[in-house]
Amino acid sequence: MPKPAPPVIVWFRRDLRLADNPAVARAAAAGGPVIPLFILDEGRPGPRPPGAASRWWLHHSLKSLAADLENLGARLILRRGAASKVLDALIAETGAGAVLWNRCHDKGSTERDAAIARDLQARGIRTECLDASLLFDPREIRTKAGGWFKVYSPFWDACGAAGDPPPPVPAPDTLAAPAVRPGSDALDDLTLTPRSPDWAAGFSDLWTPGAAGAAARLARFLDGPVADYADRRDFPGMPAISGLSPHLAWGDIGPRQVRHAVMERAAAGEGREKFLKELAWREFAHHVMFHFPDLTDTPMDAKFRAFPWEPDDRLLTAWQRGRTGYPIVDAGMRELWATGTMHNRVRMVAASFLVKHLLQPWQAGEAWFWDTLLDADPASNPFNWQWVAGCGADAAPYFRIFNPVLQGGKFDGDGTYVRRWVSEVAALPKKYLHAPWTAPQDVLVDAGVTLGRDYPEPVVEHKWARDRALAAFKSLRRD
Repeated sequence: MPKPAPPVIVWFRRDLRLADNPAVARAAAAGGPVIPLFILDEGRPGPRPPGAASRWWLHHSLKSLAADLENLGARLILRRGAASKVLDALIAETGAGAVLWNRCHDKGSTERDAAIARDLQARGIRTECLDASLLFDPREIRTKAGGWFKVYSPFWDACGAAGDPPPPVPAPDTLAAPAVRPGSDALDDLTLTPRSPDWAAGFSDLWTPGAAGAAARLARFLDGPVADYADRRDFPGMPAISGLSPHLAWGDIGPRQVRHAVMERAAAGEGREKFLKELAWREFAHHVMFHFPDLTDTPMDAKFRAFPWEPDDRLLTAWQRGRTGYPIVDAGMRELWATGTMHNRVRMVAASFLVKHLLQPWQAGEAWFWDTLLDADPASNPFNWQWVAGCGADAAPYFRIFNPVLQGGKFDGDGTYVRRWVSEVAALPKKYLHAPWTAPQDVLVDAGVTLGRDYPEPVVEHKWARDRALAAFKSLRRD
C-alpha cells in the first residue's frame, strides 16, 4: 500500500484569500493534506510589524479566511513568533514535506524568506514561492537597457507591452485535512484589536474585511462610480472611489481579480482607464521597492539625506490631530483617525503640508500613516511619501507646493467634505470655509467661531512657509 503523501503547509501572509491564490491552488492540486498557516511574525529579519489600524483589519480578515477555510474542510492554524521557528515546530509536529507561500517584496520579507528557503531545502523540505500580490513580476518589467523603472509613464507603457496578466484562478472546492490537526493559537490571543479604549469601534460600520467584503465593494464600484471615476475621483465629498485599497493591502482580493472584473464589467472609457492606471501606480510602488529595498526610511534621491528639516513635536502633533488651522488638511487628518482611511487627493494635500509647509521629515508622516491607515501597504506608503517629499521615483517637482486654501476651494468647493469633518467651521459661508482667518469678525460671530478657541489659527502662514520650503529645496541643488 503506497505511503500517504506528507502534508503541505500553505503559509498565508498578505494573501488572505482562497481565490486567485497560487499557493493554495498548487497545494490543492497536489491532492494531499493541506495545513493552512498564518504566522504573526515577531522575528528578525522579518516584515515591518503592522500598524495599529492594520492590525484591526488583519484580525477581521483572518476571521473571514478561517471561516472560508472551514467551508472547504480545512482549519486555519494561527501561531506567533519568529517564522523560521514556527515553521520548524509545525513541520516536526506534522511531518510536512513542503511549504508553499506567495511572495512579498519588502526587504524584511525577502531576506527572511530566502533564509527560510535555504534552511528547509537543505533538510529536504520542498519550498515554493509564488506570485499573488502583483500583476507583473518586478524582475520581468525592465527598461530597454535592462534596468528598472523610476518614472511611471514608461513603466505603464512597459506593463501594457507585457500583455495581459493571467486570469485569476478560482478557489478550490475542497482541501484535504491532515490526519491529525495541529494546535492553533486563538485569534483573540494575537491581540490584534484595541481593547481600552476601543478607538476602532466605528470601523466595523464602514468596513467588512475579508474576501466576501472585497467582492461586495468591488461590485458596488463597478455598478456605479467607475464610470465617473476619472472626473470625480479627486473630489472628497463625492462617492467616486473604489475603497479597495485595504482589501488589496492584506490580499483579501488580488490585483488580477480586480483587473479582470474591471475589464469584463466596466465600459471602456476614461473612468476605466484611469482606474487601471491607479492600479498600475500601486504596481509601480512595489516595482520600486523591489529594486530599492530601503524605500521605507532612506530617500531615493541621496541629496535629500542633507535636507534641512526642522523637526518640531508641536507642529507634528497639530498635524496628527487635525489642528493646523487649515480646514482641508484638518478634515483629512480627522477622517483618517475616525475611519482608518483618507481620500487620496486630501492625502496629497495633507502630506505636502507636513513636509513643505511645516518642514517635518517625511519619515514622520509615513510612520503616522503606517500606524493609522487600514490600507498601510509596505510599498505604497513610503513610495507615496517620497513622491510628495520630492525625493522618490517620478517625484513631484520640489516647487510643487500645494496651497491648501486653493486645493480646498477647487476640490471641495461646496464644503461638503470639510463641513463633515471640521464641525467647528461648518456654519461659515463657503467663501471663508477654507480660510477661516480671512472671515470678517461679524461673519465669525454669526458662525459661532472664535479663532484660537473653537478652531486654531493657522500654525504657519502659507506664503512664508512656501518661501521657506523653496529655499530649503533649492539649497540641495547648489553645486
